[in-house]
Amino acid sequence: MKLILASKSGVRKQILDNYNIDCEVVVSNVDEDEVKSSLLAEGANPALISKNLAEIKSIKVSNRNPNQLVLGADSVISLNNEIINKPKSRNEALEILKKLNNSKHYLISSVCISKNGSMIWNYTDSSELKMKNLSNDQLENYLKKISTETLLAYGVYQVEADGLELFEYVKGDHNSIMGLPIKHIINYINQYK
Repeated sequence: MKLILASKSGVRKQILDNYNIDCEVVVSNVDEDEVKSSLLAEGANPALISKNLAEIKSIKVSNRNPNQLVLGADSVISLNNEIINKPKSRNEALEILKKLNNSKHYLISSVCISKNGSMIWNYTDSSELKMKNLSNDQLENYLKKISTETLLAYGVYQVEADGLELFEYVKGDHNSIMGLPIKHIINYINQYK
């Protein structure tokens, strides 16, 4: 079975490849900041924001690709029920790391499969992460290891790379933390066939 992945995330594509799921990438070009602002104004919680973003991406691409299964995905960081957005600069990245420093937060990953412009399945997973208590120098040294392009595209920490060293503990499915709860996707696809 072939999927269309409505995400430009190289990590998500790699997870699908690792599980031999044939997929084509078609970027949705959804304005995530605009959607988040609108949902926050309506009082949506982080899990609902993540789910809605995955659904919007999936449906937008599905409308242009009839009779195809389209997978949309989104992940948000929730600290005390506040959404932490991707940084827009290195200075902002440092401020985000300072905010997460020595704190427990949740990484919420949502996926949605659509066909012919309608959602047919969705799933949301939450993982708990606690950052170590790190000095400003340690946080700055960590950021020096990450290219600006990677930092702005994927956020302040990459658990699949050096980011794991920032954490006291990580509780949750590794693939979900990287942005794709693959086991649940596979279970759905196997039922769908």
